[in-house]
Amino acid sequence: MSDELVSLRKVQVLSWVCLVVLCGGAWLFFSWAIAWSVAVGGLLSIVSFMLTHKDVAHFMKSLDSPEEEEGEEKAQKKALKVGKARYIIKFWLRLAIIGLVLLILIKSGKVNIFGLLVGLSTVVFTITLTTVGAAGRYIISSRR
Repeated sequence: MSDELVSLRKVQVLSWVCLVVLCGGAWLFFSWAIAWSVAVGGLLSIVSFMLTHKDVAHFMKSLDSPEEEEGEEKAQKKALKVGKARYIIKFWLRLAIIGLVLLILIKSGKVNIFGLLVGLSTVVFTITLTTVGAAGRYIISSRR
């Protein structure tokens, strides 16, 4: 198992932990409505992050093909173009669906916008914490 996969899994697990902590803090210090909004935003961001990872991994796997004969080179280039187009379409479709879901949630008044923004930032918090931790380990190990 490569370090990148371990780090990505660590980010995914920490995202769920961060979401639970944020929801608990919102419920404890504010209200159930804000905690619900944090949970909805966090769920949207974490699921989107996981689906994006899956799509990127699938796209990168399609790039890793063994050396083929020259006659199949055109087919490989065509497959690469199709793979790129599929990835881009999925990306924009996911973004549109998330935007539509957020629009419906905000227009319905069922979520607090501040809580929703905090929840949507869950993955950003986690990536920042992971990066700061990795930088700290790098600095500490270079001093020895």
